[in-house]
Amino acid sequence: MKDAPVDTAGAGGGIRYPHATAPEPGEAVEVAEGVLWLRLPLPMALDHVNVYALNDGDGWTLVDTGLDTRRARELWAAILTGPLAGKSVRRVVVTHYHPDHIGLAGWFQTWGAELVTTRTSWLFARMLVLDEQPVPVTETLEFWRRAGMDPALFAKRAAERPFNFCDTVSPLPLGYTRIGEGDRLRIGGRDWVVRIGHGHAPEHATLWEDGGDLVLGGDQLLPSISANLGVYATEPDADPVRDWIDSCGAFRPHARDGQLVLPGHKLPFTGLPLRLNQMIENHTGALVRLEAHLARPRTAAECFPPLFKRPIGEAEYGLALVEAVAHLNHLLHRGRVARERREDGAWLWRTTS
Repeated sequence: MKDAPVDTAGAGGGIRYPHATAPEPGEAVEVAEGVLWLRLPLPMALDHVNVYALNDGDGWTLVDTGLDTRRARELWAAILTGPLAGKSVRRVVVTHYHPDHIGLAGWFQTWGAELVTTRTSWLFARMLVLDEQPVPVTETLEFWRRAGMDPALFAKRAAERPFNFCDTVSPLPLGYTRIGEGDRLRIGGRDWVVRIGHGHAPEHATLWEDGGDLVLGGDQLLPSISANLGVYATEPDADPVRDWIDSCGAFRPHARDGQLVLPGHKLPFTGLPLRLNQMIENHTGALVRLEAHLARPRTAAECFPPLFKRPIGEAEYGLALVEAVAHLNHLLHRGRVARERREDGAWLWRTTS
């Protein structure tokens, strides 16, 4: 798989991509001494996830794992007898609980690896992997109804088996090692400081090399795409947009142009200070457009145009819907919009000014 690098550097420093070519499946690229970059495929529009292997001398530490699929296990078999041959995986650090990052953590645990992650990530993952649903539950249907989901799509999805966490995440055995804000880890001959972000996922771990220039960013620090900020039936009044903006601000004092950020998707990059500003402005700009769009009442499903500025197909509809609700909730909590229930149960949102 190839990524076309884009250099957005300006006179004051910018975003650069030192590695123009991504590793092929089953192969690895050394991005720093003792740090290997690998890629695993995903069956979706964002068709890959980055995984990193750090050489601990007597073994390997992995950062994230990819989904638990037959193809991913085949690739890991090739990786373990190829780039990682000669030493076992002793530890798996999971940045956050999403399936493409924690999917095979339990599988590695069955081979003796230690799982290291945040408490929220472990609890969410263990809960969800045990929660298999043959059809969407009542609370999910009500959430879709209140968001104004397209009626034909609602009827279709209400009768289908939804995505279940256990479809692509291996069972998680009891036992893990907890990390949190400010904790320090020794991995790959380097000392790392844990810094926690929120918004894309609660208690998302990022690792910053202490006194060095490497940052393991997961999905909290992506170079050229925006991480999904979604609200779900589990916490329908959540404000992940505020959490995301606050997290970007909290990372700013630690960010330097020369740091090499190793993200969960796309290419490793430098220029983190600029990227943090872009990630904030991406959402503040969307909020301005959304507020103008709500000069007349609309449902969340009618708010795609100002947020995404492109057509949204059925495959993307679910992620778009939860992100629309997230931005509406943020405006609601700030007192910028109000909402009222329509006869069919959908919320109608409008500006208060």
